[in-house]
Amino acid sequence: MTGEGKDMADTAAASKQWFGHPRGLSTLFFTEMWERFSYYGMRGILLLFLVATIGNGGFGLTDRTGAAIYGLYVGFVYLMALPGGWIADRILGQRRAVFLGGCIIAAGHFSMAIPTVATFYLGLCLIVMGTGLLKPNVSAMVADLYPEGGNRRDAGFSIFYSGINVGAMIGPLVCGFLGEKVNWHLGFGAAGVGMVLGLVQYRLGGKYLGQAGLRVGDDVPDARPAIRRLAMGVVAVFGAIVLAAVLQVTGVLHLSLYGVAKGTGFFMLGLALLYFGSIIFFSKLSAAEKKRILVIFVFFMAAVLFWAGFEQAGSSMNLFAERMTQRVIFGWEMPASFLQSVNSIFIILLAPVFGALWIRLGRRQPSTPAKMGFGLAFLAIGFLILAWGARFTTGGVRVSMLWLIITYLLHTVGELCLSPVGLSSVTKLSPKSLVGQMMGTWFMGTALGNLIAGLAAGGFQGMSVAELFSSIAKVTGVAGIVLLVLSRPIRRLMGTLPEDQRAPTVEAKTPTPHGAISG
Repeated sequence: MTGEGKDMADTAAASKQWFGHPRGLSTLFFTEMWERFSYYGMRGILLLFLVATIGNGGFGLTDRTGAAIYGLYVGFVYLMALPGGWIADRILGQRRAVFLGGCIIAAGHFSMAIPTVATFYLGLCLIVMGTGLLKPNVSAMVADLYPEGGNRRDAGFSIFYSGINVGAMIGPLVCGFLGEKVNWHLGFGAAGVGMVLGLVQYRLGGKYLGQAGLRVGDDVPDARPAIRRLAMGVVAVFGAIVLAAVLQVTGVLHLSLYGVAKGTGFFMLGLALLYFGSIIFFSKLSAAEKKRILVIFVFFMAAVLFWAGFEQAGSSMNLFAERMTQRVIFGWEMPASFLQSVNSIFIILLAPVFGALWIRLGRRQPSTPAKMGFGLAFLAIGFLILAWGARFTTGGVRVSMLWLIITYLLHTVGELCLSPVGLSSVTKLSPKSLVGQMMGTWFMGTALGNLIAGLAAGGFQGMSVAELFSSIAKVTGVAGIVLLVLSRPIRRLMGTLPEDQRAPTVEAKTPTPHGAISG
């Protein structure tokens, strides 16, 4: 076929429809579904594998060390979305970044399928890098399918995000069963197979994407300066890692993995405080814009606390499911990781309900800070219920799965209150010149929350489970109450913002990390 004929064929393919939407949406839907299958499937068994005894095929690590590794992994997965988006914008383009990211993710899972310590940690690093390339850019390509914007684009994203939850629901079931019941490394390998399936259909369905994710003509910048800066950054990071390893081995530096993870968390928080402080106190923004930046900081801290609690699903709550929950059904013991799918099931069921509720309430619906306050409150109530159930586990007694299921239900309600409005509010409140940077801080908040969630699981080693869950409930509950009490003053700081001030392309590039309108 000639070049002209191929272009005509591609144009015709791109014009095809899928349930009233561009056919390319199906390509991105299944790409994201399989990527989330691989991510949540592997995540569901990661900490369980790390703390499993060597005799049971695990690494035999302590809860504290295993939780530190888990926290660093999930934290950097979301933090790498920042350089991943930069690389796509400056060097690769979004379409190639997504494919390359998927290949790296698959290589990471297959590396973890090899039962050696070196290949396991190599696999984690590869998945972090690959997810950073794929995650933000596949969402940006969805936006490119709808150049006209509007409600049709929003509906397209709703369909796209349902793929996230389908993958997040199925992944723990498949990888969890194989990992816990057959072989841990087989579970890791199954996650890689899922990513390969996503890559195959991404390639086959590429003809339906049209110009989505491509840069043409004058839009392509000179990539050489960006490549040089990227190479310098990689060399600097690699050098720092090698130096830390040498100092650790020679005895100059005495740091545990848990200490490294805590230090990373403090570094992220300090960086965020420095950034927000410099803008609020030293920038040339107007007084109204500085007030809105202050509101974004409040929402940032609320999001950190929320995800620090919510993402206990893969850490402390996962350990609770394995060690303290009665999972025998008709004589068959269900894998603990199966309970990782409960949140996605509730999201699929409740997201349409909440969408209809907000539309029905119209102007009577709670304000943004009030919704975020309710989100934290529901999270706290869930942990209070789980702490109550944990008190019955003394002496090796196992409690019903209903304690966890009810907690996941309340956490899902909290997520639907906080997650979508938090993302939307950042795009509305940010000055036009800082929208991208503000979304970067939102990703950093997500990363920090995930890191804290991993570290909290180390509490299994230092306090009772009931005390751990009660402590989380107290912190998030107080934060929720403070937001509810201060919702009116925060609304005054926000000022009046018309809905059309929202930045749709940025919102599309940066979905929240989990849930019906996240991932």
